[in-house]
Amino acid sequence: MIEVRWHGRGGQGAVTSVELLALAAIEEGKYAQGFPAFGPERRGAPVMAYNRISEKPIKIRSGIYHPDVVVVLDPSLIGLVNVTDGLKPGGLLVINTAKPAKDLRDKLKYTGNLATVDATHIAREELGVPIANTTMIGAVLKATKVLKFESLDAPIEERFGRIAARNKKALKRAYDNVKIAK
Repeated sequence: MIEVRWHGRGGQGAVTSVELLALAAIEEGKYAQGFPAFGPERRGAPVMAYNRISEKPIKIRSGIYHPDVVVVLDPSLIGLVNVTDGLKPGGLLVINTAKPAKDLRDKLKYTGNLATVDATHIAREELGVPIANTTMIGAVLKATKVLKFESLDAPIEERFGRIAARNKKALKRAYDNVKIAK
């Protein structure tokens, strides 16, 4: 089983991301959970959301405290929230940023696996808005290889309708452009 924690801000689509990833896993015949963790937060407040993906039924119904993967949708959360908290040894940190991996490692004092992509830039170009949630899914798919890229087709079509093609294009660009540093 792989467990993923997403960090974002209210309104940035972290919850949509976990739902899409869970639906894609189910599309492949896997078992999945996707759920948010927030209270009365308002738009712009830090939020977390979670995924579990497994080949076997998932019987756990609690939060994720030691994720295999942490995804940061909004780089302004770095330093505000301890994004590496509980990340398993050998885990993976995936960050939406244009900064080089070395700068992030220094700031976070993190030496583990790191994947970066400027998802906000890609989203602006492909979607016309700086909402990088579906874009970041592309980076997660490439860095983890947890699911097939094509498994997102149906969930994205259903969720985004007429703008699905633009979301798929953004997701593919992030998939192709993610930089993975071990």
